[in-house]
Amino acid sequence: MKKNWFITGTSRGFGKILALELLKQGCRVMGTTRDGMTDIVDKNFSVFKLDVTNEIQVKFALQAAKEWLGTIDVIVNNAGFGIVGALEEVSDDEARHVFDTNVFGTLNVLRGALPILRAQKSGHIVNFSSVGGFAGSAGFGIYNATKFAVEGLSEALFQEVKPFNVGVTIVEPGGFRTDFLTNHSLVRAESIIDDYTETSGKMRQYADERNGLQPSDPVAGMKLLIKAINEENPTLRLPLGQDCINRMSIKLQSVTEEVSRWSFYTKDVEFRSD
Repeated sequence: MKKNWFITGTSRGFGKILALELLKQGCRVMGTTRDGMTDIVDKNFSVFKLDVTNEIQVKFALQAAKEWLGTIDVIVNNAGFGIVGALEEVSDDEARHVFDTNVFGTLNVLRGALPILRAQKSGHIVNFSSVGGFAGSAGFGIYNATKFAVEGLSEALFQEVKPFNVGVTIVEPGGFRTDFLTNHSLVRAESIIDDYTETSGKMRQYADERNGLQPSDPVAGMKLLIKAINEENPTLRLPLGQDCINRMSIKLQSVTEEVSRWSFYTKDVEFRSD
């Protein structure tokens, strides 16, 4: 069993739930929060103040984790947040803020962690995405874009680090009863354009009304994540929740149909030897 974990964003949500479950199983965990505070009290838990958008802080945090844990078995990129609003409604500053945390924050942690994992010739990287990183939806376009980016870099990273005995898993949760839909984790775009009432407007309403009514249990989800990471050959993708499976299946069917429809014609775009 992988015993030593480094997890970003352990103040609430999946990060905190994952840390608590690991501690129950006898693991050692270094977690991070933006203010360096935590209400987790356990001799096997340590917390570090970290803003993942600050590359220098990230390097200090990972060095501290290495010194405290010795070997880092698992790096978990969990820190992040969402934004709801049509693409036209989301301002440049709002969009960049989400990208800075969800994408460039993840990159900062990866760049800081990879020299450690390569030197160890072991380890596993867990990047939190979302079903929204696999299938886009109106009102979540910017959030979708950040998570699509995480999926793309994770697929490439999976191939790059395999020779070092380092694995990669993308976690794709559907709707779980964390506080993701609250103002703590989901920003509402300041601009509202009436023309989008029936698309992004409905998603704003969904976020306001569905908190606490999501179909899946985050504790069960994190138990499954731990089980998956401790498999002999951990999966690249870990979809979590039946709603996630349903959305992924619908998209896969749609893509398959489109590829099939155009495959006969696509040969016409290639250079001909005659």
